[in-house]
Parts: sequence; C-alpha cells; structure tokens
Amino acid sequence: MVHPLQPDEWRVLAQYIYSLCGIQLDVSKQYLIESRLSPVVKDTNSSGYSELYYKAKADLSRRIDRQIIDAITTGETSFFRDQTPFHLLRTKLVPDIIENRRALNLSTPIRIWSAASSTGQEAYSIAITIKEALGANTSFDVRIVGTDISDAAISRATRGVYSDIEVERGINPNWVARYFDKHPNGWTVRPHLRSLVSFRKLNLLEDFTFLGQFDLVFCRNVAIYFSPADRSSLFCRIEKALAPGGRVVVGATESLLDVCPALVAKHHQRAVYYERLSAR
Repeated sequence: MVHPLQPDEWRVLAQYIYSLCGIQLDVSKQYLIESRLSPVVKDTNSSGYSELYYKAKADLSRRIDRQIIDAITTGETSFFRDQTPFHLLRTKLVPDIIENRRALNLSTPIRIWSAASSTGQEAYSIAITIKEALGANTSFDVRIVGTDISDAAISRATRGVYSDIEVERGINPNWVARYFDKHPNGWTVRPHLRSLVSFRKLNLLEDFTFLGQFDLVFCRNVAIYFSPADRSSLFCRIEKALAPGGRVVVGATESLLDVCPALVAKHHQRAVYYERLSAR
C-alpha cells in the first residue's frame, strides 16, 4: 500500500512535474498527483512518493521521468470531443482554406497541427472531418501532424487501434464503416485515413519552429494547466507558426484575450476561433 502524499512531498513533486512538462498543479490538484503517480510508485518498487522522486532524479535513462509524464498528462479524450470545433472546421475553416488557396493559386499542402493530441482521437477526427468536407475533391494534399509529450500516447496514436467503446461513442456508424476496419482489440484506422496523419513527440514549452507553418492549429484543453507566462509564450509562438490566413482553435472554456495580442477572436455561429492580427 502506498502511503498518502504528504504536503512536503506534494510541493517537491509538483515542482518536478512542472520541470518535466510545464503542467502547473496547485494544492487543489494534490489528489491528482497522488492518484496518477501511485501506480508508478508501485511499479518502481518505491517505498513512497519521496523515494520515487529521488529515483527519478537519479535515473539517467529517464525511464521513470517518462512514466511520470505519461501518468500525469494522459487525460480524457474521445473522438469528436465537443462537436462545435469540428462543425466549425467543416462549415467555415476548410472552405476558407480552399478559397484562400484558389485565390492565391497555392499548391502547397494544407497543414494542420493537433497540439497535445494525446492518443490520437482529435487528429483522426480532424482527418475524418476534412475527408467529409472535401468529398470527391482529391486535388488538395492534406497533412495533419499530431504531437504530444507522452511516449505512450504517441505510440498508441500511431498504431491507430481503438476499443469498441471508444469508436462507437463518438463516431456515427457510417463513418465507422468508412474509416475503420474491425480489429481483434476493437477497430483500427484504415490506411487511406491514417496516411493523412503523422505523430511525433513534442514538449509544447520547447521550440517547435522545425515543424514549419500551419494553416490551422488545434490547441485545446492543454494550456489551461500552464502558468500565465507559459500560456502566453505558447500561443505567441503558435501565432508565428501560422501560414498567411492561418487560424487557431482552443477549448470551449479557453480564451486568448490578453494571452497573445496578435491573435484576434472571430465568431462563426456558436464557435470562436482566432486569426493573426496581420491577416485582417
């Protein structure tokens, strides 16, 4: 049995977690550290949270660090989580991207970034939405990049295998038949959809200029765990990663007001998205 997390242990671990992945956990999240890390304490044969911390600091392979990151950052995700952004993507953002490309006679790929993509459901949901929006139009090259700090999440997203419950609770049966094949463990993403999406490990607090520029960035429900300074830095760097006419979509409870002055809120029906000030 793992002993309850003590206040001094919470302070040390909260600071260590911040140093690993930028997630800022105040005292109200003590239960989260305790519940998420107790399996790691057991797996590493540690006597408690303090020993786990010292083992992680001494582990040159960083295996324990990866376990801690995987445990803390793996949150709830699902296909088409909060339908509003995907309705916005289909009815506004994709048509605007196509119109912009035709107006400028651009032949470069449409590039979309799913930041903090977890186990891949958001990235594949974006791919399905775009496939449905484009229909028989195959003249556009679409490339979606999903990134996450968790090795386990990236590995699972790349495999593209999901349980019956995961697929059936978020995707209508017609799309399941169109974009998934039955698998012994549930369902697997079909190659024609998987080919649009690639995944790679990334810490959002570190430099990501090597990813290039994007027409659209989904960065939902991750920056809420960052400090105000880190949140501002992240979205100002995302703004610089936008191609001309690029947009940003954040979570339903998030706002970039006073976070990055170069990103301006725009409204479409019930949805809000952000675009570069210079694009006005």
